[in-house]
Formats: sequence, C-alpha cells, structure tokens
Amino acid sequence: MNIAAPEPKLPSIGDYFSATQLRADRWSALRETAEALTRHGPQGRKGAKLVAEAETLLAALGPIERYWAFPGHAAFAHLKRMLDGRQIPEFAFAARRVARALATGAYRRRHVPLMTAENEAEDIEDDTLSPGARALGRPYFEVLIVDNVTDAQERWLRASLLAMRRPEDAFVYEPVILPSLEDALIGILFNHNVQAVVVRPGLKLKSANKLPILNAYLNRLGEEEDVDALEPSHYGPECCRLIAKVRPELDAYLITDRSAEDIAGLDLGGCRRVFYNQEDFLELHLNILRGVAKRHKTPFFTALKEYSKQPTGVFHAMPISRGKSITRSHWIQDMGEFYGPNIFLAETSATSGGLDSLLEPRGPIKEAQEYAARAFGAKQTFFATNGTSTCNKIVVQALIRPGDIVLVDRDCHKSHHYGMVLAGANVVYTESYPLHEYSMYGAVPIREIKEKLLDLKAAGKLHKVRMILLTNCTFDGLVYNVERVMEECLAIKKDLVFLWDEAWFAFARFSPTYRQRTAMHVAGALREKLRSAAHAKAFAEQQKALEGADRETLLKTRLIPPPDARVRAYATQSTHKTLTSLRQGSMIHVNDQDFKGEVEQAFHEAYMTHTSTSPNYQIIASLDVGRRQVELEGFEFVQHQVEAAMGIRRAVATHPLLKKYFRILTAGEMIPEEYRESGVTSYYDPEQGWSDKWDIWSRDEFVLDPTRVTLAVGGTGWDGDTFKTRILMDKYGIQINKTSRNTVLFMTNIGTTRSSVAYLIEVLVEIAKELDERLDDASKMERLGFERRVRSLVELVPPLPDFSRFHEAFREGETPEGDIRSAFFLAYDEENCDYLALDGSVMAALDEGRMLVSASFIIPYPPGFPILVPGQVISREIVAFMKALDVSEIHGYRPDLGLRVFTDAALAAASGETAKKTGRHKNAEEKAE
Repeated sequence: MNIAAPEPKLPSIGDYFSATQLRADRWSALRETAEALTRHGPQGRKGAKLVAEAETLLAALGPIERYWAFPGHAAFAHLKRMLDGRQIPEFAFAARRVARALATGAYRRRHVPLMTAENEAEDIEDDTLSPGARALGRPYFEVLIVDNVTDAQERWLRASLLAMRRPEDAFVYEPVILPSLEDALIGILFNHNVQAVVVRPGLKLKSANKLPILNAYLNRLGEEEDVDALEPSHYGPECCRLIAKVRPELDAYLITDRSAEDIAGLDLGGCRRVFYNQEDFLELHLNILRGVAKRHKTPFFTALKEYSKQPTGVFHAMPISRGKSITRSHWIQDMGEFYGPNIFLAETSATSGGLDSLLEPRGPIKEAQEYAARAFGAKQTFFATNGTSTCNKIVVQALIRPGDIVLVDRDCHKSHHYGMVLAGANVVYTESYPLHEYSMYGAVPIREIKEKLLDLKAAGKLHKVRMILLTNCTFDGLVYNVERVMEECLAIKKDLVFLWDEAWFAFARFSPTYRQRTAMHVAGALREKLRSAAHAKAFAEQQKALEGADRETLLKTRLIPPPDARVRAYATQSTHKTLTSLRQGSMIHVNDQDFKGEVEQAFHEAYMTHTSTSPNYQIIASLDVGRRQVELEGFEFVQHQVEAAMGIRRAVATHPLLKKYFRILTAGEMIPEEYRESGVTSYYDPEQGWSDKWDIWSRDEFVLDPTRVTLAVGGTGWDGDTFKTRILMDKYGIQINKTSRNTVLFMTNIGTTRSSVAYLIEVLVEIAKELDERLDDASKMERLGFERRVRSLVELVPPLPDFSRFHEAFREGETPEGDIRSAFFLAYDEENCDYLALDGSVMAALDEGRMLVSASFIIPYPPGFPILVPGQVISREIVAFMKALDVSEIHGYRPDLGLRVFTDAALAAASGETAKKTGRHKNAEEKAE
C-alpha cells in the first residue's frame, strides 16, 4: 500500500530577502533531511515525508545551482538521481559534503568529492587549518561564460579552459556556463564568486529561469534598459555594457565574429579585451588571471612586507623600529608577545628602501592611491592616517577662501564646523527636517537648499557661494538623492563645489543599489550626461518653459543644470568605519573638473598642513589591503551585510514578545511622506513581505540605509544611553555607537555574521522576558512608575531646536551667512566672555530682553550635533532643550560655570567693526538724513 506523504512545510521563498540566504538555508535543510533519512529510511509515513521534503528542497535548489560552479550541474544532477534511486547513504553523504563545503568554504581550497566516502577526514583537517595556512593557498574565483551551447559543447568548453591551468598560476578558478544575457545579469548579481565574465557570440537574450526570487534581480536594471529591441548581433556588446553598469569591478571579455570596425563604435563598458573569431583558450586564460591579479595587487602592502624582511641597521628616529626597544627590554616584552614581530619589523620612519612618502608619494603609495581611485570611481584618491575629521578639514581648507559662503548641514560632524573656522568661511546653516519623537534630525530637503541659494541670488551674493556640504549617509542612515541635489544646485549656480561626507558610506560603492547614491558615481555619470545632446535639448526646453518663472515655481520644479556646468565633487570616507582598515584609516576621493587647474596646489598645501610627517605605515598598508578586498569581494560582503540587517528587521517585526517592548523604526517613521515618492514605508512587512529596495532607491528624495537598524527602546522604560551602557554593553557585551533619548542604533558591517545577528535577537528576547517577569511580579506602584518612565521617554520628548541665527556682529547684511571664524577667535580673550548658569541666569537674562550670544560650540552627546556655535543667538527653545536633556556629556558646556556667552561690550565692539567693514554705518547715516 502506498502511503501518501503530507505536503512538506518549508519556509516560504517570500521569507527570504535574497536568494543567497535561501540557497544557504536550503542546503542546510537538505543535509538535515538526508541525515534523518539515514536514520529512519525511506519507507513508512515518516520516510515518505522525508523523501518528499528532500525532493522539494532539490526542486527549490535546481534553478539556483546553475549559477554556481560548486557543486556544479553534473554533481547536482547525480545527487538527484541518488535520491530517485533511494541510494540514501550515498545521497546523505553527498548532501552533507556539499553543505559543509559551502559553510566552510572548503570548495575554494580543494576538490570536494561527492561520489565516495573516501577521505572524509579531509573535512576535519580543512576546518583545523590555521589562518596563515589558508592565506598561503591560491585564491579561488569563478568565471561566468555566456553562451547558448549544448551539453556536449559545454563539456568541451569547460574542459578546454580548465586544461590551460598551470601549477604556477597565482589563482584557481572554475567556470559557470549560462546561455543568455539575462542569465548573465542574474549570475553576477547572485554569485559573488564571479570575478570575470566571458561573453561568446552564441548567447541568447532571455532566461528560461522563472524563479521569482532570481528574476527580481533583473528589476534592478531599471526601465531605461530596452534590451528587447536589440538585434542578436548586439547581445554580446550590450551584455558587456550592462555588466560594467551593474558590477564595474568585474573583468569582461568579448569573443566576437564581427569586424573590428563594427565593434569599435559600440559601448562595451569596461571590457578588458575583445577576441576576434578565435578559440585561443591559453590567451583567454592568461588574460583572466592577469585581470584578477591587477585588482589583487597591493603596491604598498607588498613593499612593506618586503622591507620587513630586509636586514637593516637603524640609525634614525623610532627606537621601536625593527622591535629593538622591545626585544631588549626586561619590562615590556609582553607587548611584543601580544602583537607579534611583524608589526615592529614593518615600523620605520624611512621613506626609501622600496617604501614611499605619504606627503610626496612617487612610488608604491602613489600607485596604491591610484588603485583606490579606480576602485571607488574617483579621478584622484588621497590616503589619510588620522581619520575623516582631518580629511574634512583638508578639503575645506583647500577649497574655501576667507569670505566665501558655504551652505552647511547644521547637524554634520563637528570637524566641518571647525573647518569653517579655520578657513574663514561665511556659513549658512541648512536645516534638516526634525524627528522630534526620537530626538534626532533627518536630512536637508532639496527645497531648503534651493531656498537658501535663491535667497542669496536675490541678494546679489550668489557669486560668493562656493560650496555645499552634506552628510551622506547620516549617522542614522538617511541617504540623499545625490544626483538630484547636484543637478538642481548646479542649475542655480553652475560652478558649485560639493563636499559629501561619506564617513559611514565607504561600502556603498560595491552594491549596485547603493552605488547610484554615492558622490563619485553620480559625478562620473553627470559629467557624461552633461555632454549629451539629449541633455542640451532638455535644458533648452526647460529654460524656455521657465522664462520669467517666480521663486515658488523654481522651488517646485526639478531643475536641469546647463550643459556647461562644472562637475566638482569631493567625498571623504572613513574606510576604517565600514571597510577593512586600521583605526583612523580614511580616504579623500575627488572628481573635480577644475582640480588640476584651480585646486591642486591649494590641496597640496592643505594636505601638508594637516597630515603628519610621520604617518603610520600600518594604517596605509591596511588601506591598500582594504581596497584589494572590496574590489574582489566587496560585493559579497556588502550583500551579506544587508542580509544580516534585514534579518534583524524581520525577527523584531514578527516575534510576539519583542514587539511588546521594541520597534525598529521604518522609513515611514524616519522619512516624511513628501520625500518618499515610492510611497513605501517599510522594507519588511509581516503581511506583505519584502519591498522592492531598488525601486525605493531609484526614486525617493531620501532613503533609509537598511544596514542601520534604529531600535526604539522607550517601551522598556530605559533611555537610550542607559540601555546601551548598563544593558547591552555591561551585561551582554554588545557594542554600539549611537543612542538618542529613546533609541539605540545597531549597524551591521562587512564583518557581521548570521551568528552575531542570532545572538542579538537572543539577547533582546531575554531582555523582553525579564521585563515581562518583572512586570508580572510588580506592585501597583511599581507598574505606575514603569508606565510613567515609558511615557516620559515616548511621549514627553523635548522638541529639537532650530538654528536661531548669527548675531549681527558676525553677519554682513540681511542674508543669514555668519562669520564663524571671527566669533570663534573673539572668544579667545576671556575678557570678552561671561558665564551664565543654565538653571536660572540664562532665562532671567532672556526675560530682561538681553540678547545672549554663544561664545562656544555646544554639542550634547547624544544626539551629537552642535545646538550652538560661536556667534549664534541663544533662543529660549535651545535653552529649554538643554535643560530637558538627560545626558551627562555636553561638549563645550561646563556645569560648574554655566553657558559661555559674549559680553555686551564685546558684541558692541564686534558690531562696530563689522559695520565699518561692510559700510553699514554709512548706510545708516544716509538713511537717518
């Protein structure tokens, strides 16, 4: 009698954010099912259920596995035949081998046999390899070959290419053969092992694969890619072009039977080489290895390793060089034991012997910076060994002259504010939209920026506006539509310089979704766009339509920049914050059409001003290696980083206990509706599943970086700082950076693992259980106290204050720009300053009608933005906000003395000086007459 197996209940595909997650979990589930089959056998109700479950898993994996070299098409088909033939022990062994090899990466280091139980001990040996032993192995990657071939032709093609491999090759690869252009695009977005793509003339256009989770990858191309209209002869070149658009770091090779003249006029993206009408497998093999080697090369790290091997006599500064001051010590040898010898062998202040100078690079540092520029899409890249704070000051000092007007995001990093002081800029602070409920600011709307520019234009001061400075993305994860900001601002002033602080966004270059909102990508695309005839036509048509338009019309219209606009973009990135680098390793990326003619010398001087003459070589080497990593595996790591964050979102949104006390803030809560054209409020909804992230990122004025997970904790009765310090860090060892009054921020990064995510969820569940138990045992008064604390944190939140204004003593005319430098240095003389107690004297002075002006930067942390800057008028709202803050750390404020303000005499004197300088006193006399 046949026993009908019940329908297997597996997690829905809709539960998965990406196909890579689905693949990993399906293989793990298949291994568990196969092992259960070995215990129970395929007979009986239990056995039939297990067989049905295994068949379902194999069916789910079938369409996915064609995009990967391991276990490969043939091995996967054999696995299915073993199950069909009920060869359960062999099937279980093979499934276990595949799952283990995928989890450990063993397939990258050696051949993993699936057909026999021989050498099973290799699995254990592979797991016990030291990191050093693994580092000595040859790196593994996969090559995508796009051609519509028969099974026999595929075997020949694979064998011909693999026959070219030699023992002396620096890398080892396996081919993946796909039939169509669409499959190639799915493959490079799905398979992070791919490092090169070979496009052959036999490819077709459409994929036969209809699995929704894979086809979703094709939606990322956008509607502007009309590939359906292509002639078959154009499939190959178009495939190369789209590969460069989606993953520009990959090497593409085109094999074609078309003439060189036909190919020469086509856009081939980043195609490294075209092979004409030949099957030269050795030449193709060597080119594939050479292309990967170019990205794998680390000029400075390699030079530093070679230097450390050289015998030298040290007769320069740095006793620690070569580790001599440590190895000869009787008291600090524990430091040498802790760090190991290599870090000291590589310590030197020498710039010769194969090394280089960061201040005047001509050798391996120069080459490393050029490689970094290539990787990040910049025209020039400069390394910094003392953080992005210094990078910001370098760029500002290089570009700003005293008196230049700069539009600055008020809640940007404090280094920008101090940079304005050093440069002598006249600052116009732009206001981000506030999120009062969570005690944090959002980002600056484009309308706010345009209003400031149009006001300055109306006042005849547009020629003095030099730069716009914005943070992208913000600490809380809000990302600008960089293209729109640059285009609309250039439409008002065509030579504006843009400084994008991307301290938290270095990883964004290596994801197709993120990349479209990075400064360097937009600058490169905009330069190309401005040269096009279509853009010139669109500009002319808009100018005609806007002739005589009023201010409101200009604010409502998405403005088009003139074709002769200058693209001038700078991005400062904290490599150490989001990529692999030692602490303080940062980069400055430049795409400025006027850099060579106007900025280069000033930039060099600013770089000299702020860069140490003794930069840390270990930091420079880590920047070099970090660049290598992201060019070769950044796509994979960023993908896993996003998956980890999405996993946290889904867990908190669906866990019944977590929902009682916690909530992850959605895009709908952090971005007002008018800035979300897509209308999407959340990346994940328990009822509707995952939203289309690509659509959100291509349309909305602001988007939320999903790797920033802001957890509202007000429902626990603990404020953000207490929850961070006393609960997460002290009790569970979970480290985070940022909090607000009622939130904590979790950030996934390229080092975050699924185990880390699981631990975090486990901790949050444990906290929620403890709260449940405590409230269950609480008295009526204790419950009342808890409810009051929650209400205080969730409902009674002090409103965020706006920037008031600069005092007239530090302003020229009626426009809002302020001379922050004059105010800053005026406060150096203690005679010009006074202190007023926050709890009484300040409000009393304001009640008397006295105008109070801050003499210092006042920066409460959290939230971490300056609520007062030198020269700013102190408003009642700012004082009320400071009094309501329950944080212990307020930079620039001394509780023992009070708020530092300018004396009336100092302000009167400063006002007189400003009036003389601007001619205001003369205008006043004329008006009086």
